[in-house]
This record gives sequence, structure tokens and C-alpha cells, in this order.
Amino acid sequence: MHAVEVRPAASAEAPAVSQLLAAVIRESYAGTLEKNAVERLVSVNCSLPRISAEIGVPGGAPSWLGWLVATEADGQIVGAAAGGVPAPGEGELYALCTAPNRRRDGIGGALLFVLTERMRRHGARHQSVSLPSEADPSLPFYTTQGFKGAGRRLSRAI
Repeated sequence: MHAVEVRPAASAEAPAVSQLLAAVIRESYAGTLEKNAVERLVSVNCSLPRISAEIGVPGGAPSWLGWLVATEADGQIVGAAAGGVPAPGEGELYALCTAPNRRRDGIGGALLFVLTERMRRHGARHQSVSLPSEADPSLPFYTTQGFKGAGRRLSRAI
């Protein structure tokens, strides 16, 4: 396991976040969702203009707390996460991804920890995530982190 730094994403990192998120979606859902559904997820969630705009929004508004990145000592981005507090007391995890070659290195947990702390500072008492598939490959990660639920919607107290 290599140590990573988790910090807010910088505007110049939007292309790397977009590429990482697209690569993770394509690899993770290739066997779970139809190809058209996977490409729809990539199109909706990973467009460079969207990621650039989202990184450009200050992370202080509760409904949008911004993008975080996990970086190695050399600056390489190996994970990313985004979330907010769209309703009083309710945190929402919008995205969390780890480079496929760095899974099980604690990066997802580190990103989730920092994002959870941000949500708590903005009054969140619960945290939820919606998954693209009931057979989502990230389900074991979320259940290990204390998320529970049925179907594609999981939540936990924080």
C-alpha cells in the first residue's frame, strides 16, 4: 500500500479526473451493464466540460462540496470522489472511484473518510449513494463501510 494525499481537486486536474472516472466506469460495468448503458454513464458523468465546471465551483456550498482527488507523491491522481449535502442532515455521495490497478490499497476508504468529514461539517447525519446496478461491483466496498439498503440505494448513519 502506498500513501496518498486526499485534497480538493484543482481546475487543471479536470482532464485526469474525467479520464479516470470514465476508465473506472467502463471497466467496472463492462460485465454488469449493457455496453450502451455503460457509455451513457460515461457520457453523462465524465464529460470534461461537466467535470471542469464542477471543479470550478467552490466546495463550500452544502449541496455541492466539490471534487476530491487522491494523489501519489508524484502528483498522479489515483482516485476521485464528489459529494454534497442536498437536504438538511442528508449527505449524498455522487462519485467515488479508484484507479483499477490501485484497488484494495485503501484509497477509496481515504476518499470516503475525507468526504464524510466534509459532510459532517455541513450538518449531515446520514450518507447515501445510488449505484448504477443492483449487482454493482462496488457493493462489497460500501457494505464494508457500513452502508445498508436494498436495490441500488444504500445509506448509513455518519
